[in-house]
Amino acid sequence: MKLFKLIGGAAFAVAALGVSAQAETWDMPTPYPDATFHTANIHDFAKDVADKTGGKLEIKVHSAGSLFKHPEISKAVRSGQVPVGEFFLSLLNNDNPAFGADSLPFLATSYGDAEKLWAAQKPIIDKLLDVQGLMPLYAVPWPPQGLYTTKEIKTVDDLKGVKFRTYNATLEEFANLAGAAPTQVEVPDIPQAFTTGRVEAMITSPSTGANSKAWDFLSHYTDIQAWLPKNIVVVNKRSFRRLDDDVQAAVLEAAAAAETRGWEMSKAETAAKVAILKENGITVVEPSEELMSSLKAIGADMLDNWKASAGDEGAALLDAYNN
Repeated sequence: MKLFKLIGGAAFAVAALGVSAQAETWDMPTPYPDATFHTANIHDFAKDVADKTGGKLEIKVHSAGSLFKHPEISKAVRSGQVPVGEFFLSLLNNDNPAFGADSLPFLATSYGDAEKLWAAQKPIIDKLLDVQGLMPLYAVPWPPQGLYTTKEIKTVDDLKGVKFRTYNATLEEFANLAGAAPTQVEVPDIPQAFTTGRVEAMITSPSTGANSKAWDFLSHYTDIQAWLPKNIVVVNKRSFRRLDDDVQAAVLEAAAAAETRGWEMSKAETAAKVAILKENGITVVEPSEELMSSLKAIGADMLDNWKASAGDEGAALLDAYNN
């Protein structure tokens, strides 16, 4: 009887070890704090993956650049240091201009246009990421980008010489064309950069402005609705292929739900976060016709420059978007 119990106990232990061995944990770096809606959506995505896989795959979210700094995340996923991660899509603009199409000023300024642009952009992005050993899971836009400043901006001349926060090559080009002085600053460093005078202006979403408590260090938000850039979540293809088929299917199902949910969250963010800016003393203003005319002229110049560098892929992307 004792021998039977021992054998039975050993068999149970082996079975338990087998179940444990099947479970896997993925570390997922993200660049933004937990209060950001993108990160909240990722936490929901991680929960969905755990639920849909019955615990076979757990995703541990490392937010606010705590595991890898923002510019390093795509490289970390590509090299297999982590299996999955989120980053700002246009950070890969130097790899290929197609990555930066959604950050071109005044090309797509509404959610409807942003959806059309993503439909045109995605097939090209899929191929470009595939070459890098990556596979996109989903992408979600930020709300339309507005202009934050420490003073009222009536014309583009008011931006000349202003220290301007940038985060990618496209925005750096924009700042230069506006006569501003571009300075690279990541989201977690925004408050300190303004407080110390390192920057005096930025273009970003109502979400980032509210989450950064912009009212503590600047005074004006001009609602120029310049573009709707996207964050993308990608997975290392080798890591994904090592998963069982049912787990792969569950991840893709959770990703599709995250994309749908994320777009709706983004739309809800726009009005809610602009209201928070107002409530906390930020002066929210509609841009003058003169300012918008000048900014759109800069956008047109940038589009021409982008076309020249984007080649056939860029032409195909714009053709798909415009037709």
